[in-house]
Amino acid sequence: LEQLSMRECTGIGQIAREVGVQAGDGSERKRCPEDQYREKRGEESHQPQPADVRNFFAMSERDTVLKGLQDDTLAPAPATFVHPTADVSDRARIGAGSKIWRQAHVREDALIGAGSIVGAGVYVGAGVTLGRHCKVQNNALLYEGVTLEDGVFIGPQVCFTNDFLPRAVNPDLSLKSAADWEEGRTLVREGASIGAQSVVVTGVTIGRWALVGAGSVVTRDVPDHALVYGSPARVQGWVCECARRLEIRDGEGWCAVCQRTIGLPGV
Repeated sequence: LEQLSMRECTGIGQIAREVGVQAGDGSERKRCPEDQYREKRGEESHQPQPADVRNFFAMSERDTVLKGLQDDTLAPAPATFVHPTADVSDRARIGAGSKIWRQAHVREDALIGAGSIVGAGVYVGAGVTLGRHCKVQNNALLYEGVTLEDGVFIGPQVCFTNDFLPRAVNPDLSLKSAADWEEGRTLVREGASIGAQSVVVTGVTIGRWALVGAGSVVTRDVPDHALVYGSPARVQGWVCECARRLEIRDGEGWCAVCQRTIGLPGV
């Protein structure tokens, strides 16, 4: 019935890709999620979405996520869940089928890709981008300047820094403002995983399907398929897309489980 009401309100092929939190006592007539969402934001159906979106890397990365938020399908959008205690900006964009759990904070202009999960107590800074099907575990901190591609796993209490020269005050002891520091940028590529309580120092790129061990401090770029851990994190081996260690054969990685060969950078 919910899918039917959505079709009636938006027309086939125009199912909403963004949702807000609605509450009601059940005394009024049932309204479709799209009507409730527009009432919350005070928008008209034809009003365009905010275009002032900061771009930290190539626009193609952010465009990929935005494309997943467009009304371009004939099928009803999967239900999106936002916990009542989560603080989600009206200017954030949430993809279909995403779940945002209790006390998470999603700031303005953040993009959460379709099917992603944002755990309890997670902070997603202004303009941060998550691709499709990302999992961000409880109490992780994704400060401004972070971009995650599709399928990225962020473990509990992982922290991404974003200040190359952290100071609370200027030399004259005046409090620093937004204009007094340079925001760093961090990119986590497709399928990569970062273990619990790791710290990722700003300015690095973590390669596709790389695996960062729990409690690591990442201070430099991580190659594709690399297994890194320690403080500072160093390459300790190589992993398949299934996360199992690879055997090195003639300069390539071999996964005995997947029965496949994977090209490795610099091996």
